[in-house]
Amino acid sequence: MLARLSFSLSILALPAQAQYVLSDGTEVAPLEMFQECDVCPEMIVLPLGEFLMGAPPGESKRNFHWDKKGFRLATPEEPYIAHHEGPVHPVTIDMPIAMGRSEVTHGQWMACVNDGGCGGHIPRACTPRIDGPCIDIRGNYPVVDVSYLDGLAYTKWLNQKVGAEVYRLPTEAEWEYAARAGTQTPFAQGEEVTTDQVNFHGKPTEEMLGVKRPDLAGRGHPVRVDELDAENAWGLRHMSGNVSEATMSCWSKRHEAWNSSSIYFQEAMTRDCARRVGRGGAFWTAMDF
Repeated sequence: MLARLSFSLSILALPAQAQYVLSDGTEVAPLEMFQECDVCPEMIVLPLGEFLMGAPPGESKRNFHWDKKGFRLATPEEPYIAHHEGPVHPVTIDMPIAMGRSEVTHGQWMACVNDGGCGGHIPRACTPRIDGPCIDIRGNYPVVDVSYLDGLAYTKWLNQKVGAEVYRLPTEAEWEYAARAGTQTPFAQGEEVTTDQVNFHGKPTEEMLGVKRPDLAGRGHPVRVDELDAENAWGLRHMSGNVSEATMSCWSKRHEAWNSSSIYFQEAMTRDCARRVGRGGAFWTAMDF
């Protein structure tokens, strides 16, 4: 679940005229891409700003309940409400950051392994398929079969490479801000997405919606990080679908509704928790996930 990194930046001047500074003193502008070393991920600088975090009741299109009462279809009298996606609340992004342009790839992970980092953990190199041979997911495919702790090891290695404590996993608030890219619709692309834009699975989406959707593909495996028309308005790829993405935030049944990204960061740094928040869905999940 490693998937994507954030990068802590320093800032010059006022936010309205912000110039961001890398660890070597290089200045970069909002939405500009940079890469600090040949094995480092490509990063995109996020603008400072505000957004509404979370989804309103009823936004989810899921048509069933699966809880302590078991599985049952949703009804007008008992609709499905994704309570864990609320409450909707304003968040100010007041910490300058950059976000990985793409998911961390298998090749980037193996550079860490081959350099003596990442604990020598070699993740799965292929994805089994029900209807065919195993799919080779090395190289430019997103790395899978890595944990939250593996992610910490990877960021530690990157920080050693550049000589500064700048790489880390994003908080849940930072991740959603980057995924929305200035929009307030369920997806950065609109109310729905196609499988040409996002790598999710058509069959569970049909089951979720209760209708046939022959227009939706079911690949059953990840795609390369530069495949599909998967870029949002800020140039970030595959924020939805492909593989699930880890954040540094602790899981809770409802959003804590803090009003700034710095609070989300401080809470993630100081709270001890058994579960961390994953975001973005995956190739095997329905559209809503």
